[in-house]
Amino acid sequence: MKETFLKKIEDKTVVVGIIGLGYVGLPLGLTFVEKGIKVIGFDIDEKKIPVLNGGSSYIKHIPSERIKSAVDTGYFSATSDFSLLSSCDAILICVPTPLDEHREPDISYVENSAITVAQYLRKGQLVVLESSTYPGTTEEILLPLFESKSQSPTLVTTNDLMTTNDPMTTNDSMTSSSPHFSVGTDFFLAFSPEREDPNNPDFETATIPKVVGGVTPDCLEVACKLYDLVIVKTVPVSSPRAAEATKLLENIYRSVNIALVNELKMVFERMDIDVWEVIEAAKTKPFGFHPFYPGPGLGGHCIPIDPFYLTWKAREFDISTKFIELAGEINTFQPYYVVEKTRDFLNERLKKSLSGSKILILGAAYKKNIDDMRESPTLKLLEIFLSKGAKVDYSDPYVPKLPPTRKYNFDMKSVELTKENLAKYDVVLLSTDHDNFDYKFIAESSKLIVDSRNAFEKRGIVSDNILKS
Repeated sequence: MKETFLKKIEDKTVVVGIIGLGYVGLPLGLTFVEKGIKVIGFDIDEKKIPVLNGGSSYIKHIPSERIKSAVDTGYFSATSDFSLLSSCDAILICVPTPLDEHREPDISYVENSAITVAQYLRKGQLVVLESSTYPGTTEEILLPLFESKSQSPTLVTTNDLMTTNDPMTTNDSMTSSSPHFSVGTDFFLAFSPEREDPNNPDFETATIPKVVGGVTPDCLEVACKLYDLVIVKTVPVSSPRAAEATKLLENIYRSVNIALVNELKMVFERMDIDVWEVIEAAKTKPFGFHPFYPGPGLGGHCIPIDPFYLTWKAREFDISTKFIELAGEINTFQPYYVVEKTRDFLNERLKKSLSGSKILILGAAYKKNIDDMRESPTLKLLEIFLSKGAKVDYSDPYVPKLPPTRKYNFDMKSVELTKENLAKYDVVLLSTDHDNFDYKFIAESSKLIVDSRNAFEKRGIVSDNILKS
């Protein structure tokens, strides 16, 4: 089985299936296609399928031209028909791993994907989980499902699955007759954490080293060889648990350090010290220091969520993760801190309370220059301001309308940044520092500004009407 798989990789005839065509799965699939590898993308969202197959993008930082090029080559197609998984040689699972309402792991997307894969699993396939999760997920959830497989998939002929203009069409058929699959022999299983950073100008999927942990040595070898086709460097580790823990360490490191500067921001503010000035001075040290920056709260699919996967798993071993939990408390408090500073600023300058005040929040995405709303601190800011009776709008060139999320469903559209519109608001709060905001114009047209990202001063705009928070 292994030699057959490695030969397909060598010949570049391997077919890759990607489950989950979001911010991780879609760029990963396109990266394989751009290296001449056939990719079938799977998603349960029926609305995505015709968009992708029509050569269009629904993610702003992934241009439609890139998707159209992939579709036009015949090497990429999207589907919601998961029976086609049996036509893939490698199946990469890139589905969400959020927290539930009790801040405990919600791995239902992983579990459901694994159940589906097990239904269509055939001998000789590689399955890799890429979703961020707690150590043990791959071996505790996926492995038992796959090894206990007792029913073979229906005979699938590759020729039935490919279009006539597909450059990789073959007449090979694929069946499986064994009632029990053995990992490392009948199939291969690994974990390789995604490291996607949307719209990062310096790194993309292909240029970010890939950590890989296989259940067996053969699993590790096969998975590394697959990623070697498209990734600049693979980093093999001893087990899926080590790979799962690697991703958690990366994001816990960031969460703890961001919490540190957020706490220092509050301490230094009382001491009349500018935390931004201190960070700029500290980062001139050429060793032993890496700068992190305060903000209105954590956002994105990793830092606000991943640390709590380890916190939850650690309880199984009677360990309290004090650093992680304290960092979570500090970072979770930041939107409330920004609201408090905004309230005080309004009261001091305009003698107004939050109740009835008009507030415009600049930026809805969780970080600048993208349209990704996952865990955006702006959503929490909206919730807090509205609960205190404020009248709140937002403006974001990347998010024309706030989409519903697992927790929020605001019916709001982005406000155009005209002089007349800006003048209507008592205070403008910068939450996301998009580069295409006209900061000089905003400063000239607004009564008061609360800047949670130090974006105005970085551009040389300093005024008594701008509060850094």
